[in-house]
Amino acid sequence: MKKAVHFGAGNIGRGFIGSLFSQSGYHVTFVDIADQIINKLNEEKKYNVVLATEEKETVTIENVSGLNNLHQVEDVIQTISEATYLTTAIGPNILPRIAPLIARGITSRLSSSNEKLYIIACENQIGATDILKEHIMENLDEDTKAKLDGRVYFFNSAVDRIVPIQDQDSLDVLVEPYYEWVVETKESIPHVEGMTIVGDLAPFIERKLFTVNTGHAVIAYFGYLQGKETIDKTLADDQIANQVRETLKETGAYLVKQYGLNEEEHTAYINKNIERFKNPYLNDGVTRVGRAPIRKLGPEDRLVRPTTEAQKAGLPYSNLAKAIAAALLFDYQEDPEATEIQSIIKADGVAAVLKKVSHLEENSEITQEVMKQYDLLKK
Repeated sequence: MKKAVHFGAGNIGRGFIGSLFSQSGYHVTFVDIADQIINKLNEEKKYNVVLATEEKETVTIENVSGLNNLHQVEDVIQTISEATYLTTAIGPNILPRIAPLIARGITSRLSSSNEKLYIIACENQIGATDILKEHIMENLDEDTKAKLDGRVYFFNSAVDRIVPIQDQDSLDVLVEPYYEWVVETKESIPHVEGMTIVGDLAPFIERKLFTVNTGHAVIAYFGYLQGKETIDKTLADDQIANQVRETLKETGAYLVKQYGLNEEEHTAYINKNIERFKNPYLNDGVTRVGRAPIRKLGPEDRLVRPTTEAQKAGLPYSNLAKAIAAALLFDYQEDPEATEIQSIIKADGVAAVLKKVSHLEENSEITQEVMKQYDLLKK
């Protein structure tokens, strides 16, 4: 049986990427440090993916197993040696930590096999596979690097599926019906059900990040400020729904100008995603979606990147600045990144956060606009 190894046995891994491999005839080995999940995968050898609809359609995912990358290093290396695909859905910040082990797997593989390996990081990050590749290369010797060409391939991708927080006692995963997995390559690669191949990923990943991820974050941060619990209930507030739409008009103006997208088609894409967010069966909490605000306020991420690009293009960005301000007011005590931001604001002010986290200079027009919106929201 064809084999895929997937780093990250969480809800996205099981409910999205892993399930597509299984449904395409692959045995999927999930690699993670969560013993509870790994043990369950090895005991039960299957789980269900349930669609967040009234009917709750269910697909049983079989041919799965798990390995702990801390305690079963040699087994992980052996699995990488035998796999056709190696994928991740583990969080962009974790990629440097798993790269040394992947490098060992590649080294072992190239000494014993001529079969091709395809590596794809399925993260909410522009160029995530490039980032992973860079860290892997740092852990390969020159002889191994010389053998990579034509045998190990690295493809960037864009992924899109909403998966809320789940019951941790079960392997079953609740997911929204919609999904998109776009992979950038001009190579002919083994078929995976649900994977879309494109020659240029940039329009797809930026369209997704600056519509789906930006929109989701805007809903979460404004919902949190208004004391809402879930994303769907937040969107029931017309004022917030309008704020989301106005923000996505700003990201849309940049995307249309940058990539020549059809304006009417992109407006329809915005509207389709707002409807996705309204799905009450997901019961998706605003604190889950808003979590990790330091990452979400990064210079290349969903809020700051479209803002800086809009400014460069001479386009409006006041609603994006307001969304950044809302993120700075996300003071959820159970989120370490949120509390860290609040500590910096208390000690040094809003501009200090924007400089440290978002790489925005204190005297920049964007920083000034964010500070203005921050003061307005705080009132």
